[in-house]
Amino acid sequence: MTSRRTEIAIIGGGAMGAWTAFHLARRGARVMIVERSFPGAQASGVNYGSMRIQGRFLPQLPLSLRAQRIWEESERLLGTDVEFRRTGHLHVAVDAAQQAKIERYAADALAYGLGVEILAPAAIRRRWPWIAPHAIAASWSAIDGAVNPRLVVPALAARLAALDVAVLQGRRVTGAERLGAGFRLETAEGDVIEADMLVNTGGAWGADVAAWFAEPVPMFVAGPSEMVTEPLPYFMQPTLQIVDGSIVIRQVERGNVIIAGHPRGPADALKMRARMPGAKTLTNLQRVADIIPCLSGASIIRSWSGIEGYMPDMIPIIGPSATTPGLWHAFAFSGHGMQLCPGLGAVLSELILDGRSETPVGAFAIDRFRQTQTVDEDYLRQEFDAGVVKA
Repeated sequence: MTSRRTEIAIIGGGAMGAWTAFHLARRGARVMIVERSFPGAQASGVNYGSMRIQGRFLPQLPLSLRAQRIWEESERLLGTDVEFRRTGHLHVAVDAAQQAKIERYAADALAYGLGVEILAPAAIRRRWPWIAPHAIAASWSAIDGAVNPRLVVPALAARLAALDVAVLQGRRVTGAERLGAGFRLETAEGDVIEADMLVNTGGAWGADVAAWFAEPVPMFVAGPSEMVTEPLPYFMQPTLQIVDGSIVIRQVERGNVIIAGHPRGPADALKMRARMPGAKTLTNLQRVADIIPCLSGASIIRSWSGIEGYMPDMIPIIGPSATTPGLWHAFAFSGHGMQLCPGLGAVLSELILDGRSETPVGAFAIDRFRQTQTVDEDYLRQEFDAGVVKA
């Protein structure tokens, strides 16, 4: 048995845990990350890489905009290029209901500081002539971007080493408890860790940590469907997403086109396995050709999935524990977390060290599940394969 002591222990070494450790350590806190595999091994390393701001839950926009400002400085902060690019994001409507949705969102988002441009068909054709003519409207957010997720956590890990953050890899936390004025954690590998404060950034396993402190939440896991083409001549700067999420398409500077699309499929958090069925590859290829005809016939060279935690309301858990002083949660980002990570890491550092933050996160409190939640069943059926949602 190995005993360790730290000021702040973080369970989970993905992008959320790493950015939180980064902000805490820059302010002088002693931090230890405990990671069951290796940093970035799960959703943080295999996600789509979209830095989408528009379309988010409206109360999430202040946090998203703060995160965007940090992403803009990521090369300076991390000392290396993680391929963050401000590419812009197009929400494309192909029917009247989708058009009404983006128009309503554009109006409502202004109150939260986000301005987007609604485009008619002629403007779409003029700016992006490769989009199919059945696009009847689009919402354009010029500040949205993309990043290479495979580069982010390794870059953070290098900075954390320079900041003397301890990272325990291959350590699966099997239990944690409040002990005196702090916390005691145990790992399957025989570590005992004592900490003054505890941060739960456990991703798809975050609900297990919350349950140790009598905070059960109805989280379920799912796997995104993602694939990439051979390198093609570069022609597409913005990310294009159909409003219903049925297809998302972006091209990297090397020419490869990265494709994702709903519904999301099953994942096994216990076995740490998720896969993209072959049938979805064919379905998504057809959807790509329908909206960007010039990509018809492109060859797929790889497909993959991951394990992500989702809430029935598709809103993450963020903020202090409702049962245990000194415990903080940030998990279940419901497929939308990568963009938020640097901003939320900054917010958590402020809440932990200062007791307050100017960026509001109250809408994401864990105790919202003490009351009956209204779930949009039709929306969840659109987002997930049958049998995935366990609300």
